Amino acid sequence: MTALTESRTRTTRTRTTRTNPATRRTYSRWAALVVLCAGTLMTILDGDIVTVAMPAIQSDLGFSGPGLAWVVNAYLIPFGGLLLLVGRLGDLVGRKRMFTVGLAVFTAASVLCGAATGQGLLIAARALQGVGGAMTTAVVLGMLVSLFPEPREQARAIAVFSAVGAAGGALGTFLGGALTQTVGWHWIFLINLPIGVVAWLAALRVLPAERGSGLGEGADYPGAALITGALMLTVYVIVGAGDRGLTGTLLLGALALALFVAFTLHQARAARPLLRLRLFGSRLLSGANAVQILMVGTMYGFQFIGALYLQRVLDYGELITGLAFLPAPVAIGALMLGLSARTIGRFGPYRVLLAGLALIVAGMALLSRAPVAGSYAADVLPPLLLLAAGFAAAMPALTGLAMSGAREEDAGLASGLFNTTQVVGGSLGLAVLSTLAASHTDRLLGDGATLLPATADGYQLAFRVAAGIAVAALALAAAVLRPRPTPTAD
Repeated sequence: MTALTESRTRTTRTRTTRTNPATRRTYSRWAALVVLCAGTLMTILDGDIVTVAMPAIQSDLGFSGPGLAWVVNAYLIPFGGLLLLVGRLGDLVGRKRMFTVGLAVFTAASVLCGAATGQGLLIAARALQGVGGAMTTAVVLGMLVSLFPEPREQARAIAVFSAVGAAGGALGTFLGGALTQTVGWHWIFLINLPIGVVAWLAALRVLPAERGSGLGEGADYPGAALITGALMLTVYVIVGAGDRGLTGTLLLGALALALFVAFTLHQARAARPLLRLRLFGSRLLSGANAVQILMVGTMYGFQFIGALYLQRVLDYGELITGLAFLPAPVAIGALMLGLSARTIGRFGPYRVLLAGLALIVAGMALLSRAPVAGSYAADVLPPLLLLAAGFAAAMPALTGLAMSGAREEDAGLASGLFNTTQVVGGSLGLAVLSTLAASHTDRLLGDGATLLPATADGYQLAFRVAAGIAVAALALAAAVLRPRPTPTAD
């Protein structure tokens, strides 16, 4: 009789455990994180996967040199320009709704890209991808901090999310080379179809339903037009700087600045502003976004210039170049998932951020010595691993600091702002470093230098400047993001 009673008790406990609401809630939150990461991974991969396939796309569709740049620019301009707007709209209409619609738009646009047989269709589809990517990406961090309000769990969730995002960039380079060389460039886009459909269905099921505050609470349409135009024009000025003269670039830059000023003045007077200016009163949010512009500019520049160094100086092919970058996402994923949350929990995000930025400085300094007769094992892999370790430490800490400076009702907007500065920083770093490298190489060639040494010298200059930008990020973080002492009672 006692044995039967104990057996029933154990069965009851088992059933209770299986149906415990807290257990189901924890499971659903982590399942939701997986869906958010899958959607983010698609957009990040698509920003990088196309770079290795550019020569094949140019050959197949007959793009000119300047025209080929629009395969990238057509994606970046709406993506960077709309992030802030759709982040705010996510707060108003519901972040889940914005995320799922964005996934559908992005997936459909990917199919159009893969089916493109002409230049016009590919560029138009890439622009539509940028719209869907902005809708998907802008609200993710806001949903994440709402799902994981407890600091320790939030640090783990941000570490997972940051690992996916950081690894996705380097993984895109590898997949771009592999798919282009084996099955053709069309598949760098078509691969998004099964991923997007599965992620969309899962998002409908596992993401928590939420009601936005309603468009009437913040539908500032004039402000939306001003900020979207200002951001799109800024990204356009940055990504196209190398194709225009200095006068044209300065005029467009001045126009973008005028739009930003008009937007700021409008927000100060608007009854229901799109962007509450008090958001920038947060030292952590403003400081973290400024640091991110510098840090991401360094890392994007490294990824682009590093790939060119491997291909044009060390004479690597597309697939081998992709494989050469593969240790970076592996190291980033392992460090972020295994150590990042625990390290931040023990030492705090400020110290972890500074340590990560110091590693990035060291990695870029080593790369600035990359010689003409360099080797992967001696001249590329060690700085690559330093940069991966530095980014794995710095990015989750920086994300946590930025989002901790926003109120719950502003989480979607803060998420959009953080992603916007990431795009602007990456575009700016890429434009500045690639222009410096090319102009320095051209100057050396004009002075009579041979092609290979001149090319290597141009890349070395770009890496030195990137190291200087990383030093600036480290100094800014040390000065602005230092935690303030907690007042103690006498």
